[in-house]
Amino acid sequence: MKALVCVEHGPPEKLVVQELPEPEPGKGEVRIRMQAAGVNFPDVLIIQNLYQFKPPLPFSPGGEASGFVDAIGPGVTRFKVGDRVIAMIGNGAFREFFCADESRVLPMVDSMPFDVAAGFTMTYGTSHHALKQRARLQPGETLLVLGAAGGVGLTAVELGKVMGAKVIAAASSDEKLALCREYGADETINYSTEDLKERVKALTGGRGVDVIYDPVGDKYAEPAFRSIAWNGRYLVIGFAAGEIPKLPLNLPLIKGASIVGVFWGAFTAHEPVLHEANMRELLTWYAEGKLKPHVSVQMPLERGAEGIRLLMDRKAKGKVILTA
Repeated sequence: MKALVCVEHGPPEKLVVQELPEPEPGKGEVRIRMQAAGVNFPDVLIIQNLYQFKPPLPFSPGGEASGFVDAIGPGVTRFKVGDRVIAMIGNGAFREFFCADESRVLPMVDSMPFDVAAGFTMTYGTSHHALKQRARLQPGETLLVLGAAGGVGLTAVELGKVMGAKVIAAASSDEKLALCREYGADETINYSTEDLKERVKALTGGRGVDVIYDPVGDKYAEPAFRSIAWNGRYLVIGFAAGEIPKLPLNLPLIKGASIVGVFWGAFTAHEPVLHEANMRELLTWYAEGKLKPHVSVQMPLERGAEGIRLLMDRKAKGKVILTA
């Protein structure tokens, strides 16, 4: 089988395509014939040995994929050969065949194509958990999304609207903001040309925003936090812009605001029952037509390094998908 493999840590250009034997599923595992796999920001970090989880070399990146169940191991009860499924495995999905514990696998919605399914779980799962459990976003509240045209950002815009919030989308170009408006953003901010703090102040009549969804970090974090409302919640999603920000702790004090960490991967392990309920709700919303995932780029597995590079350079809009 063909696999995209990290043999030494470094930039995506160090990844290699190799021919490897097909894996055999162990107890409780299914083998999946990958049809499509989603590229996510953790892939950028894990190949550089900068992520929280550090798999031993060599390994394949790729935390989510869709495909057919190709074989089942002893004790598997939830799936059979031929089932269309989504798998969430942390790493190892950028292969034509991979194995996953059946607890990490979901049946696909009948109407869902493989490319959409492959990019659904991590971005929507992260944003849904962030807004629902961590921020407790309420109808009528105002949500500011940074990096709003990226993989997780665009889902936060979309889910914010589904959950009844007023959404302000902030991104680095007018082209990206046009996409955000297509996905329901009520207002937009181009933080390459506009003052983020002052623009939020103008858009909210000086009140500020109730929830900030920040997957970007770096120099954008502090001006965003300074625009937060009383009792606001600042969601720490990631640091796509590079630097981990250092916020003055007097800011949450005088704002009566909370800084709230969001680690979806750990959440799925610590609270599996709640995670499953979240995924059921998301898949139901998709089936009802409330969610319309945006796949901006598809490329073959062999070009996976290019897909990771798009995220690394913050050029991706919506999802980048690799196909077998």
